Amino acid sequence: MSNPEDPESALESRGSVPVSAPTGRPRSEEAHKAILNATVELLAEVGFSGLTVEGVAQRAGVGKATIYRRWPSKVPLVVEAYGRLPGMEDVDTGCLADDLKGMLKGYLEAFARTPLSALLPSLAGERAHNAELAKVFDPISIERRRPLMRALERGVARGEIAPEIDLDLAADMIVGPIAVGLFFKGGRIQPKRVGPMVDLALAGLGIRE
Repeated sequence: MSNPEDPESALESRGSVPVSAPTGRPRSEEAHKAILNATVELLAEVGFSGLTVEGVAQRAGVGKATIYRRWPSKVPLVVEAYGRLPGMEDVDTGCLADDLKGMLKGYLEAFARTPLSALLPSLAGERAHNAELAKVFDPISIERRRPLMRALERGVARGEIAPEIDLDLAADMIVGPIAVGLFFKGGRIQPKRVGPMVDLALAGLGIRE
Protein backbone atom coordinates (compact mmCIF):
# COMPACT_ATOMS: atom_id res chain seq x y z
CA MET A 1 0.00 0.00 0.00
CA SER A 2 1.37 3.44 -0.85
CA ASN A 3 2.50 5.71 1.94
CA PRO A 4 1.03 9.26 1.68
CA GLU A 5 4.38 10.65 2.85
CA ASP A 6 6.43 8.58 0.41
CA PRO A 7 8.27 10.74 -2.15
CA GLU A 8 6.13 10.19 -5.21
CA SER A 9 3.55 7.72 -3.94
CA ALA A 10 0.56 9.73 -5.06
CA LEU A 11 2.00 10.06 -8.54
CA GLU A 12 2.54 6.32 -8.75
CA SER A 13 -0.90 5.17 -7.68
CA ARG A 14 -4.51 6.19 -7.55
CA GLY A 15 -6.45 4.45 -4.79
CA SER A 16 -5.35 0.83 -4.39
CA VAL A 17 -4.70 0.24 -8.09
CA PRO A 18 -1.04 0.79 -9.00
CA VAL A 19 -0.25 2.86 -12.06
CA SER A 20 2.94 2.10 -13.93
CA ALA A 21 5.41 4.97 -13.98
CA PRO A 22 9.03 5.34 -15.02
CA THR A 23 11.54 4.89 -12.23
CA GLY A 24 14.37 7.19 -11.21
CA ARG A 25 14.89 10.77 -12.32
CA PRO A 26 11.99 11.16 -14.79
CA ARG A 27 9.50 10.42 -12.01
CA SER A 28 11.32 12.82 -9.68
CA GLU A 29 11.20 15.56 -12.33
CA GLU A 30 7.49 14.93 -12.84
CA ALA A 31 6.88 15.42 -9.12
CA HIS A 32 9.03 18.58 -9.09
CA LYS A 33 7.04 20.08 -11.95
CA ALA A 34 3.72 19.10 -10.38
CA ILE A 35 4.70 20.78 -7.11
CA LEU A 36 5.72 24.03 -8.79
CA ASN A 37 2.57 24.08 -10.94
CA ALA A 38 0.43 23.49 -7.87
CA THR A 39 2.23 26.30 -6.03
CA VAL A 40 1.54 28.78 -8.83
CA GLU A 41 -2.12 27.76 -8.99
CA LEU A 42 -2.62 28.13 -5.25
CA LEU A 43 -0.77 31.43 -5.08
CA ALA A 44 -3.15 32.78 -7.70
CA GLU A 45 -6.15 31.44 -5.77
CA VAL A 46 -5.33 32.11 -2.11
CA GLY A 47 -2.23 34.33 -2.08
CA PHE A 48 0.99 33.86 -0.16
CA SER A 49 -0.56 34.00 3.29
CA GLY A 50 -3.17 31.39 2.43
CA LEU A 51 -0.77 28.96 0.80
CA THR A 52 0.39 25.97 2.84
CA VAL A 53 2.75 23.11 2.12
CA GLU A 54 -0.11 20.74 2.92
CA GLY A 55 -2.28 22.43 0.31
CA VAL A 56 0.46 22.25 -2.30
CA ALA A 57 1.07 18.59 -1.55
CA GLN A 58 -2.61 17.78 -1.93
CA ARG A 59 -2.93 19.74 -5.19
CA ALA A 60 0.25 18.21 -6.65
CA GLY A 61 -0.64 14.67 -5.57
CA VAL A 62 2.53 14.12 -3.53
CA GLY A 63 3.41 13.69 0.12
CA LYS A 64 4.66 16.59 2.22
CA ALA A 65 7.97 14.76 2.64
CA THR A 66 8.53 15.04 -1.11
CA ILE A 67 8.22 18.82 -0.87
CA TYR A 68 10.34 19.22 2.25
CA ARG A 69 13.13 17.19 0.68
CA ARG A 70 13.41 19.84 -2.02
CA TRP A 71 12.46 23.05 -0.16
CA PRO A 72 12.92 23.62 3.59
CA SER A 73 9.86 25.90 3.80
CA LYS A 74 7.21 27.46 1.62
CA VAL A 75 9.25 30.63 0.99
CA PRO A 76 11.92 29.10 -1.30
CA LEU A 77 9.20 26.96 -2.90
CA VAL A 78 7.10 30.03 -3.71
CA VAL A 79 10.07 31.99 -5.02
CA GLU A 80 11.20 29.17 -7.30
CA ALA A 81 7.66 28.76 -8.64
CA TYR A 82 7.44 32.51 -9.30
CA GLY A 83 10.86 32.53 -10.96
CA ARG A 84 9.70 30.01 -13.55
CA LEU A 85 7.04 32.38 -14.87
CA PRO A 86 7.99 34.48 -17.91
CA GLY A 87 9.71 37.80 -17.40
CA MET A 88 10.83 40.55 -19.75
CA GLU A 89 12.71 39.33 -22.79
CA ASP A 90 15.55 41.39 -24.20
CA VAL A 91 14.78 43.14 -27.48
CA ASP A 92 17.53 44.87 -29.47
CA THR A 93 16.34 46.68 -32.58
CA GLY A 94 18.97 49.41 -32.52
CA CYS A 95 16.41 51.95 -31.29
CA LEU A 96 15.64 52.45 -27.60
CA ALA A 97 11.96 53.31 -28.07
CA ASP A 98 11.38 50.25 -30.25
CA ASP A 99 13.32 48.04 -27.83
CA LEU A 100 11.18 49.17 -24.91
CA LYS A 101 7.90 48.87 -26.79
CA GLY A 102 8.70 45.36 -27.96
CA MET A 103 9.87 44.31 -24.51
CA LEU A 104 6.89 45.71 -22.61
CA LYS A 105 4.34 44.47 -25.13
CA GLY A 106 5.70 40.93 -24.73
CA TYR A 107 5.67 41.28 -20.95
CA LEU A 108 2.06 42.44 -20.85
CA GLU A 109 1.07 39.60 -23.14
CA ALA A 110 2.67 37.24 -20.61
CA PHE A 111 0.43 38.78 -17.93
CA ALA A 112 -2.59 37.81 -20.01
CA ARG A 113 -1.62 34.15 -20.43
CA THR A 114 -0.07 33.40 -17.02
CA PRO A 115 -0.95 34.03 -13.34
CA LEU A 116 1.63 36.82 -13.07
CA SER A 117 -0.99 39.49 -12.41
CA ALA A 118 -2.23 37.55 -9.38
CA LEU A 119 1.15 36.50 -8.02
CA LEU A 120 3.00 39.81 -8.13
CA PRO A 121 0.66 41.80 -5.83
CA SER A 122 0.55 38.93 -3.34
CA LEU A 123 4.32 38.48 -3.20
CA ALA A 124 5.10 42.20 -3.21
CA GLY A 125 2.67 42.80 -0.36
CA GLU A 126 4.12 39.98 1.71
CA ARG A 127 7.71 40.96 0.91
CA ALA A 128 7.28 44.29 2.73
CA HIS A 129 7.02 42.59 6.14
CA ASN A 130 8.61 39.20 5.55
CA ALA A 131 12.41 39.43 5.73
CA GLU A 132 12.86 35.78 4.74
CA LEU A 133 10.82 36.28 1.57
CA ALA A 134 12.53 39.58 0.72
CA LYS A 135 15.96 37.95 1.00
CA VAL A 136 15.21 35.42 -1.75
CA PHE A 137 12.60 37.38 -3.73
CA ASP A 138 14.65 40.54 -4.29
CA PRO A 139 17.53 38.90 -6.25
CA ILE A 140 15.02 37.32 -8.64
CA SER A 141 13.25 40.65 -9.10
CA ILE A 142 16.56 42.32 -9.92
CA GLU A 143 17.43 39.58 -12.40
CA ARG A 144 14.06 39.88 -14.12
CA ARG A 145 14.68 43.61 -14.50
CA ARG A 146 18.02 43.13 -16.28
CA PRO A 147 16.66 43.13 -19.87
CA LEU A 148 15.18 46.57 -19.23
CA MET A 149 18.43 47.83 -17.76
CA ARG A 150 20.42 46.45 -20.69
CA ALA A 151 18.13 48.27 -23.13
CA LEU A 152 18.74 51.53 -21.27
CA GLU A 153 22.48 50.91 -21.18
CA ARG A 154 22.46 50.40 -24.95
CA GLY A 155 20.56 53.69 -25.22
CA VAL A 156 23.37 55.42 -23.35
CA ALA A 157 26.00 53.78 -25.58
CA ARG A 158 24.14 54.96 -28.72
CA GLY A 159 23.80 58.49 -27.38
CA GLU A 160 20.01 58.26 -27.00
CA ILE A 161 20.20 58.78 -23.23
CA ALA A 162 22.43 61.33 -21.52
CA PRO A 163 25.12 59.54 -19.50
CA GLU A 164 24.17 61.40 -16.33
CA ILE A 165 20.63 59.94 -16.31
CA ASP A 166 19.89 57.66 -13.35
CA LEU A 167 19.00 54.45 -15.18
CA ASP A 168 17.31 52.82 -12.18
CA LEU A 169 14.99 55.80 -11.90
CA ALA A 170 14.45 55.78 -15.66
CA ALA A 171 13.45 52.11 -15.49
CA ASP A 172 10.98 52.91 -12.70
CA MET A 173 9.41 55.63 -14.85
CA ILE A 174 9.02 53.27 -17.80
CA VAL A 175 7.35 50.40 -15.94
CA GLY A 176 5.56 52.61 -13.41
CA PRO A 177 2.19 52.58 -15.21
CA ILE A 178 2.19 48.77 -15.14
CA ALA A 179 2.70 48.78 -11.37
CA VAL A 180 0.02 51.43 -10.83
CA GLY A 181 -2.48 49.51 -12.94
CA LEU A 182 -1.69 46.24 -11.20
CA PHE A 183 -1.45 47.36 -7.57
CA PHE A 184 -3.83 50.32 -7.37
CA LYS A 185 -6.37 49.98 -10.16
CA GLY A 186 -6.95 46.25 -9.94
CA GLY A 187 -6.45 45.75 -13.65
CA ARG A 188 -3.94 45.18 -16.38
CA ILE A 189 -2.41 47.62 -18.81
CA GLN A 190 -3.45 46.60 -22.30
CA PRO A 191 -0.57 45.96 -24.73
CA LYS A 192 -1.99 48.62 -27.08
CA ARG A 193 -1.14 51.26 -24.46
CA VAL A 194 2.56 50.40 -24.47
CA GLY A 195 3.38 52.88 -27.25
CA PRO A 196 2.00 55.98 -25.50
CA MET A 197 3.35 54.76 -22.17
CA VAL A 198 6.92 54.47 -23.50
CA ASP A 199 6.69 57.74 -25.45
CA LEU A 200 5.60 59.67 -22.35
CA ALA A 201 8.34 58.11 -20.22
CA LEU A 202 11.02 58.90 -22.78
CA ALA A 203 9.71 62.44 -23.17
CA GLY A 204 10.03 62.84 -19.41
CA LEU A 205 13.63 61.72 -19.71
CA GLY A 206 14.24 64.34 -22.39
CA ILE A 207 14.41 61.79 -25.19
CA ARG A 208 12.71 62.36 -28.52
CA GLU A 209 12.37 59.73 -31.24
